[in-house]
Amino acid sequence: MLAFVDHSSDLNAWAQSLSISREAVEIYAASDVIDLHIDSFIWTRILGYDLKQRHGHGLLGARFYSQVDLPRLREARVTGGIWVITTNPIRPGLSRAHAFTENFAHLTQILESCRDDVAVVRNASEYRAARAAGKHGAFIGVQGGNAVDAAVDRLNDTIVRVTLVHLSNSRLGTTSAPGGGDGGLTAAGRDYVRALNAKKIFVDLAHINRRGFFDALEVSDRSQPVIVTHTGVSGVHRHWRNLDDEQLRAIADTGGTIGVMYHSQFLDGSLLGCTADKVVDHLAHVVETVGEDFASLGSDWDGAIVTPRDMPTCLELPRLVQRMLDRGWKADRIHKILGGNWLRTLAALRP
Repeated sequence: MLAFVDHSSDLNAWAQSLSISREAVEIYAASDVIDLHIDSFIWTRILGYDLKQRHGHGLLGARFYSQVDLPRLREARVTGGIWVITTNPIRPGLSRAHAFTENFAHLTQILESCRDDVAVVRNASEYRAARAAGKHGAFIGVQGGNAVDAAVDRLNDTIVRVTLVHLSNSRLGTTSAPGGGDGGLTAAGRDYVRALNAKKIFVDLAHINRRGFFDALEVSDRSQPVIVTHTGVSGVHRHWRNLDDEQLRAIADTGGTIGVMYHSQFLDGSLLGCTADKVVDHLAHVVETVGEDFASLGSDWDGAIVTPRDMPTCLELPRLVQRMLDRGWKADRIHKILGGNWLRTLAALRP
């Protein structure tokens, strides 16, 4: 079993350790807490970062990496998350597909080796079973659909979502990153969306440029929700990485959800870390624009991000609830944002 502190035995002490109210930890502890984008496995691949070992803040003070590991996630009572296999775009196509197969097996083996604490899950019912058993429900996702190019059959039903592109263009479409251009989704990318629909794998429109975003929605099965797992919103801070209000409405119209990420530069432009209030600013804009049923958490933990300075790792996540309470938000809205909105979206596609 993983070694961690179970704070549920003393909520007062937990609240005091984080300098927040008991109400905040009560709401948090009663919630499904699900993160739509955890990128820690990339450091396992690059540096041998042990996901089963409890780490400190690392060499860079929890900047860029060492924000998450399985013991700390359990201690933070993060009840579910999408663990991501990020594609290396430099590899040639056949090599990428082979690497994806190996990485999928490696990540799955790590998660399944912690059976007392973690269950790999594919749908809403499997997640709820894991939750009832007191386990972390680990979904698996792919960042960069060119991991397998056109060979979508390599994506088995354990894969819950695929981000079509990442930080570079591919044969599928155009990134939103600077220099990507305005090419949108290619014909191969359109076919890829249709193939994901057929396999009931969520189309994730994080990272794609605006034209490609709407190209994907044009061809996607209108009976299936589309998601954006980790983003900021331009209504709070204009940035190439963030979604505008029209894009928020388009995702809500499909019944999907929008995960707000924790990278300070995307939240307010700061380089050394903003505060958790900025995360709530972005969540609030989603709520004000499309309603409280469409905002979720999509941290991008360990995705080379600089987190809010008062929420450097997953252990401080309950502070986010306090910031929501400080704005007068009710428990029902908070429960939805922490995990309920993702579960609604998931159940619509994968009950």
